[in-house]
Parts: sequence; structure tokens; C-alpha cells
Amino acid sequence: MVLPQFEENLKKYAQLLLKKGLSISEGHRLIITIPVEHAHFARLLTKEAYAYGAVEVVVDYTDEVITREKLLHAESDCIENVPQYIVDKSLHYLNKKTSRLVILSANPNAFAQVDSARLATLTKATAVALHEQRLATQANKISWTLGAASNPEWAAMVFPNLSSTEEQVDALWDAIFKMNRIYADDPIQAWNEHEEKLNQKAKILNDIQFDALHYTAPGTDLTLGLPKNHIWESAGSINAQGHKFIANMPTEEVFTAPDFRRAEGYVSSTKPLSYAGVVIEDMTFTFKDGQIVDVTAKKGEETIKRLVEENEGARALGEVALVAHKTPISLSGLTFFNTLFDENASNHLAIGSAYAHSVQGGVDMSQEELEEAGLNRSSTHVDFMIGSEFMDIDGITQDGQVIPIFRNGEWAI
Repeated sequence: MVLPQFEENLKKYAQLLLKKGLSISEGHRLIITIPVEHAHFARLLTKEAYAYGAVEVVVDYTDEVITREKLLHAESDCIENVPQYIVDKSLHYLNKKTSRLVILSANPNAFAQVDSARLATLTKATAVALHEQRLATQANKISWTLGAASNPEWAAMVFPNLSSTEEQVDALWDAIFKMNRIYADDPIQAWNEHEEKLNQKAKILNDIQFDALHYTAPGTDLTLGLPKNHIWESAGSINAQGHKFIANMPTEEVFTAPDFRRAEGYVSSTKPLSYAGVVIEDMTFTFKDGQIVDVTAKKGEETIKRLVEENEGARALGEVALVAHKTPISLSGLTFFNTLFDENASNHLAIGSAYAHSVQGGVDMSQEELEEAGLNRSSTHVDFMIGSEFMDIDGITQDGQVIPIFRNGEWAI
């Protein structure tokens, strides 16, 4: 590691995730999910969380090499079923309103050679087993955020032209720090200012309450209906205990839920998607009456088809997010092969479940009431990127008025 002042900046990053991302303070509990190779970062996060007043910090280590071996060799029952103790642990910490921090640092192609059926089975089994945890996060019952950490395999994909692994890993750490404003004199203040700009856009959209959005771009002509009383959110959210948090760091989006019953047309992806350890490229989705009726991809097509066809609710959309083309991530010219970053360089949509807080009163609604309100219910939620400098988006009001929201990839409202 030769990146200047790395340890100092890593500490600032840890503090940002905990203080701005999760608002950790006296009496809070925290679960950190992090790859095992980042034990040093896990220890730093733990130390800082206790310094902010946390009363319990639990670290769950992940290891994609071991998971790959499991997918290749374990008996089918181990792939199809999640042990009850994992479910019980999830429910235990949910009941304690424990915040969750997930550090992403995956090899985007980790499972490219794994049988797609076994991979889809494990992914679905995990989603179903942790159903209550997913519902809690999507309804802001607890605080949660995503961060990132560099690793050699990921860094090599983002910076293939650098000559050494050390240079690649350093370059990715540098990009992570830049995109999270760590190099600012006061990163938290820099985030406060950024958050306010996004909040202003969300307020405009909430005040207008469009009935539908119309997207046009090369390979895209899509109209999405919006639910009545929908809510556009930006960087900050409030959990059920009244604590503020930011779900993704970095974030550049203003988002809500579409009415899953109202999608017509077609849309093309503009960035690769790394899903379940497989890179998927050049996707197209065709919609009729809110449902995906056709999906293609030039790379990873079997994986994306399985996602759509084998998961409940995965033929409809659960999120629509607006992101200006000229964000720091987009202007970097990098493709991260990681949704946390790539979705913040591009307008995007999400297959699967909607967030309950995307309509007024949604966090107190039953699953049936949410569906009746137009919010998709599903066992999955997968973002894919559709934005570019060529994309126009119009808002359509209840009385048919058309108002420009985006022109040539930038805000026009």
C-alpha cells in the first residue's frame, strides 16, 4: 500500500460511514458484514463505533472463495436450504433494532464458472430466508448503509491498464475515497451540502406529483406510471426510531417507486451489471402491462433470465432513480462493475421489490396494502443502469401536461 496517508483516510472513511451513514451514537447496536480479507478495516470500524457510543458491534465475515467452493461441491440440500440459526440470528438483531453496515468488495466475476442453476437456487434461498430482514430495511425499520473496500480482483477490472496489482488496488481505494468526499477538509460537511442539493430536486418532484415518466434514448422508449401519493427521496432517510441515515455511500440519486402495473415499452442497459458474481452486459427489457415480457443480454443472458423468471415479483419494477449524467462517478470515466458505484453514474431502474417508504404511509401498510397501492412485492431487488448523455425524461401530469425533467442526461427541472 503506497497511497499517501492511507490509514488517515481510511479512518475518515470509517467515521463517515458510521457517523453520517448510520448516525451511530450512545446505545446503538451494529452488525458489520465484510469480506474476511478486510479484517483490518473491520477492526477499525468496530473501534470507531464503540467510540461513538455503540453498546454492541458484531462482525460477520464473508468469503467468496469459500462460497464458490460450496457452490461447486456441496450437496444440493446445502444450496437449497438456509440453516435456521442464520434466520434466528437475523431476527434476534432485528428485534434489537440493530443497524447494519455492509462493506462490498467482491470479485465481479467470482461465480462466473459456477452452474447458473445452483447459483440462482442459493441466491433465492438466501433471499427467502432473510425475508423479514429485507422487509425491515426496505421499510426503514432499521438504519443501514453500504460502503466499499478495494481488492485485487475488483481493482484489476476497474483499472486494467495499470501495471501492477498494488497500483490497481491503490487506484481503487483512491476512487472510493474521492467518490465519498473523503479528501474534503470536512467530509461530513461536504456530504451535508451534497445532500441538500439532492433534497431540493426531490422536493420539486414531490410537489408536482407526476402521474408518469417517459424515457427516450438510443435503445429506450419506456413509459412508467407512478403511484398516487408517491414520495421521492434523496440521500437521507429516517428510520422508525427517528434516526437519520444514508442507505448508500456514495449516492447521487433521487428515487421513488413506480406503479408496478404500469410499464410499457422497452429499455436498454448502458453499463454492465455484476449480479451474483456474474457480469451481465447489454441487456434489453421489454414491458407490457407492467410486466417484463422479454429480456436479452449479450453476456450473462442465462443469469438475468433466471433472475426474472425464477423469483417472485421479478417481472416488474420496484424502483426508479434519477441521476444526472455529470456526477463525479460518471465524469471519472470508470466502470466499477459494482452497482453501488455504477448506479450513481446513471439513471437506473430496479427489478423486484419496492421500498415501502416510497408512498405516503407505506411503512405502516401491510404487504397486501402496499401491492394495492402499486408497490411491487418481490423476494429480490436488483438495480440496472439505463442512463446516458443522450437520455431525455419527461414528466406527465394527471391532466396530460408534459414537463421536461431530464435533457441530454442532465436535470432540466
